[in-house]
This record gives sequence, C-alpha cells and structure tokens, in this order.
Amino acid sequence: MCAAVYVLSTVTGYVLTSALLLKCPTLLHRRKRERFISKHISHRGGAGENLENTMAAFKHAVDLGTDMLELDCHLTKDEQVVVSHDGDLQRSCGINADISSIAYAELPPYLCKLGVTFQRDCYCEGGEDKHIPLLKDVFEAFPNTPVNIDIKVNNDTLIKKVSELVVQYNRENLTVWGNASNQIVKKCYKENPHIPVLFSLPRVLQLLGLFYTGLLPFVPLKEQFLEIPMPSIITKLKDPNRLTRSQRIMTWLADTCGFFLLMSTYIFVLQFVDEEGSF
Repeated sequence: MCAAVYVLSTVTGYVLTSALLLKCPTLLHRRKRERFISKHISHRGGAGENLENTMAAFKHAVDLGTDMLELDCHLTKDEQVVVSHDGDLQRSCGINADISSIAYAELPPYLCKLGVTFQRDCYCEGGEDKHIPLLKDVFEAFPNTPVNIDIKVNNDTLIKKVSELVVQYNRENLTVWGNASNQIVKKCYKENPHIPVLFSLPRVLQLLGLFYTGLLPFVPLKEQFLEIPMPSIITKLKDPNRLTRSQRIMTWLADTCGFFLLMSTYIFVLQFVDEEGSF
C-alpha cells in the first residue's frame, strides 16, 4: 500500500511539474531573442504557380506577400552555390547529369513543363525565367525576406560556402538552414552557430517522444524551427481512393499527433529554447 502511494505521488508530482514547465519554460530556460515569424512560406518559391526555385517564382511569392522563401542548394563543379531541388538534372532539365559535374556557366535551362513533386498529376508550364539561379542572386534581390535553406547534400564545402554567403549579406537573423539528416544539421550548426537550424527528422521524432513522455521541458534545444510535412500529404501523392482503411487510419493518427505536438510545443520550441542545448 505504501509503495503504491509512493509511486502514485511520484508520478503525479512528475506530471504536474512537467505540465507547469511546459506552460512556463522560462522557469528552466532562458528566453531567446525572436528572429522572425513566418506564417506563409513559399515552398521552392511556390512550385505550383511558377517553375520551382527560379527568380521569377521568388519574385511572384514576395509580391504576393509571402513571409519566407524556402529553397534548396547544391554545389556546381566550379563550387558555385546554386538554387535547385534535385542534384541531377534529368527531371528539371532533361539532361542525364549531376549539377556537381557541370560548371555554373554551362548549366542548361529548365524544361518548359515541370511536374510538381508534392502534388499528384500537377504540372507547371511556361514562364520566361528558366534559369537556375545562384543563392547570392536571391540574397541580393530579396535582402529583407527570410529564407529557409535546405542543404540537399552532405558536403562540407557547400555548407561552408552557404555560411559565407549568409555572413557576407548580413543575413544571420533572416536565415534558417538544415536538412532532414541530423548529420547535416550538426555540421551546419558547427559551421555557424549564429544561423538558426531546423529540426532534422530524427530530432522531430525525438521531440515527439520527449513531449509525450513529459520530458520535453527538461531538455535544452539548439534548434529553433520545426519543418514537418504532415502525413496526409500522401493523399496528394497517391489516389486517396486506393488507400487501404489501415493506411487512412494511420495517416489520420499521425496527422493528429503531429498537429497536437506542433500546437502544444510552439511556444516552448520557437520562443524559449535554450541556446546551450545539445544534439
């Protein structure tokens, strides 16, 4: 009986403490300086409205009032940082070659019609701008617009050069970078800890576990931004009528858990993360 009372009181105390600290994280963590808030993010500049990752797409998104541009970076043979989602040029340019094997001046233009990779049976056609831009072109054209940079490959030179460009254009407070790979995120943070980093996929899963076990308030975090595709995106990639009942149930559960995590930890993660956290 005494053991049961002890266990119950310990669990109750832990739950109440965790809930209090989740609600008031500054009791344990330092309040961080808010960099920027972005409610509307243009993925690849708005790939469904213009050819993705082109200057025309970015300009269109900014003209519409987007809060942030999301883009992807690769390195050319002559070590120029270019904005492109794919490392190879087959889908975007119809050329069977990698960006890393071609000098920037020799890169081919985009095809006139590109498939939108995150939307089934969706294509973007036309547009005069079919040019693969440099990252510095984006920085120069939109000096006050926050940019989310996806480092597409685990390349130390690419990470170093992106960091140098961010510093050169004084954008450490207007840039967030990272990748789904935790290894790349670690390298980004090591290269320049002054540029906010994204949660990698393993860290998102860890965050989920920490939240549902009540441990989240006790763990300091270096990352400052969450970027989580909701599992329901599968209904855009595949015919929903062909999904099995179990697939629909799992998608709904994953979406519900992910949404609850995002809403419940928004203040903690985005406003009060401790800069002394570790990966």
